Amino acid sequence: MDEKKTAWERLKLVHTKGRPTINDYIPLIFDEFYEMHGDRFYGDDKAILGGIASLDGTPVTVIAQVKGRDIDENKACNFAMPLPEGYRKALRLAKQAEKFHRPIICFIDTPGAYAGVAAEERGQGEAIARNIAEFMTLRTPIISIVLGEGGSGGALALGVCDELAMLENAQYSVISPRGFASILWKDAEREEEACNIMKITAEDMVRLGVAESIIEEPLGGAHNDLDKISENIKEYLSYKIPEKCKKDIDVLLKERYTKFRKIGEFTE
Repeated sequence: MDEKKTAWERLKLVHTKGRPTINDYIPLIFDEFYEMHGDRFYGDDKAILGGIASLDGTPVTVIAQVKGRDIDENKACNFAMPLPEGYRKALRLAKQAEKFHRPIICFIDTPGAYAGVAAEERGQGEAIARNIAEFMTLRTPIISIVLGEGGSGGALALGVCDELAMLENAQYSVISPRGFASILWKDAEREEEACNIMKITAEDMVRLGVAESIIEEPLGGAHNDLDKISENIKEYLSYKIPEKCKKDIDVLLKERYTKFRKIGEFTE
């Protein structure tokens, strides 16, 4: 694991053209995958993909934010910025997983939830808040993995879990470095400086108690060896899913609650 890269260098790797997306990972991690659509209220959001999969013979529910590999794919999935119906679809599938006792695996990769007028009219804030509240009490194991960008509430809506893992170069942040620089210094061009002081890398998240695990990427980034990074993710999941499933669900829920209550504690 290369801890010498700056946060900015890692962010550039995350934005590298050709970095794998969830559509690359699913066939290599899961034996089967059956996609499900719609929130049963408004429509289907292509920025969030969800369905039932098989991991080492165990049925699991997969919920993932979708990035495109080119401009056409990005336009189709709204540049990985989910709409309210996407979060409602995620919650519908999560509730279904709870009913049938399937573990939930969430893959996070978004610059943030879509902030357009239509999204606000359809209750973007409420949809994110409801996911956070409902995921906290779901009576089934939840594992979340940050594949690249974990931006703001758009990421946190899938980030309430029993264990959070991050790919080595992934980042998790309340706001993008560009947004940070724009607000703090009124100068978006200082995004590199902002990125390097925000404490948003995988190592920062583990040190601060936000994440528990770092999944190693191939030398030079995930895009250099899709098979290897997929193997690393699957190895992590194959270990963690059975571990969480063995726990008493009430113990798991108490640990999940405690995990989030202690974030932000510090001493001087």
